[in-house]
Amino acid sequence: MELDLNADLGEGAGFDVDLMPLITSANVCCGLHAGSPTEIAATLELAKMYGVVVGAHPGYADRANFGRVEYDLPDKDIAAAVLFQLAAIDALANTIGLRVKYVKPHGALYNQACRDRRLADAIIGAALRFQLPVVGLPGSQLEAACRDRLPFVAEGFADRRYRADGSLVSRNEPNAFVHDPDEAVKQVEWLIREKGIRTVCVHGDNPDAVAFAKAVREALLLKGVTLKPFTG
Repeated sequence: MELDLNADLGEGAGFDVDLMPLITSANVCCGLHAGSPTEIAATLELAKMYGVVVGAHPGYADRANFGRVEYDLPDKDIAAAVLFQLAAIDALANTIGLRVKYVKPHGALYNQACRDRRLADAIIGAALRFQLPVVGLPGSQLEAACRDRLPFVAEGFADRRYRADGSLVSRNEPNAFVHDPDEAVKQVEWLIREKGIRTVCVHGDNPDAVAFAKAVREALLLKGVTLKPFTG
């Protein structure tokens, strides 16, 4: 069994140096919801050093809320914001000989696009300009919007709990997070078996992110899972 292990990095959380050796793909912040050009450039350098695949992680321009508050914006504004962020991270990566290999929206933009086809289409329109695969929840509107247009990569979360419909429990609700690595691995096994995921996320801004990522990684390896990027 093969699985990609990803984390959201370049957001100024302070754990990138410790997380990078543990993962196979890095969703690198594009500078609007968090991070700075210096932090993002440093994250890209780390990814190059460890041979970690890089993806763009665009979000709402809302640093006060870390891109985790939903907005109702026109399609053209969503598409322009995503395109702007993809162009920025692509340019930074190119300066050190890296290629951005995929797109994974951040936070509220991710959750909205997974359930709202209008937002999904706006994001896919931007991703098409770079011909990049898109990461999202299986069975989501993001997956539907990719059909016959771009490759879609089904993602699961090791540290978040799920609703019966396959969406994530809101961060504002009790019991939204998984803290026990053993429970996380059981959830990942279920996501692989029932949802066909190809990549699993461990959030990089969690205060316990490094310990959690280490435990999940070790448990997956003990289960015989091969950790490798979903894209070369």
